[in-house]
Amino acid sequence: MTQRPIRDRISEIADKLIRVEQSRPNRMMLLCEACNSFEVNRFLFSELGLRFVIVTGIDAEDCFEILYHYSNDRTGCIATVKAFIRNRENPAIESITPLIPGAEWIEREVHDLLGIDFVNHPNLKRLILHDDWPQGVYPLRKEVRT
Repeated sequence: MTQRPIRDRISEIADKLIRVEQSRPNRMMLLCEACNSFEVNRFLFSELGLRFVIVTGIDAEDCFEILYHYSNDRTGCIATVKAFIRNRENPAIESITPLIPGAEWIEREVHDLLGIDFVNHPNLKRLILHDDWPQGVYPLRKEVRT
């Protein structure tokens, strides 16, 4: 599947998206609110058959951003879902682990480091932080100073 057919099929989920950005011919970013992220991820993975690569979490100025990266290895096209979590007090987003079991550990890592609650995650226990690490302190949040 080339980038053009991916772009054409995006119209099927247009109501779930804020917008689509294309920085290069083989690079596409789909921006959405957290409440729509599961459906957008399901579409890329199950409908378009893209390969899940990784999740990235970012503490942005006024929200958290969760980026889900996908690849079409035959064409070299990369698609990223950027989901905005606007509730900084109780940041939460639907887990994609029930859809993509390979996301289980990276959602746990993002939870450890940023404190994002991945709703319906089957095992959201600590992954990399030591048991002695203080509860409620997330080392990649901007308010945490070393």
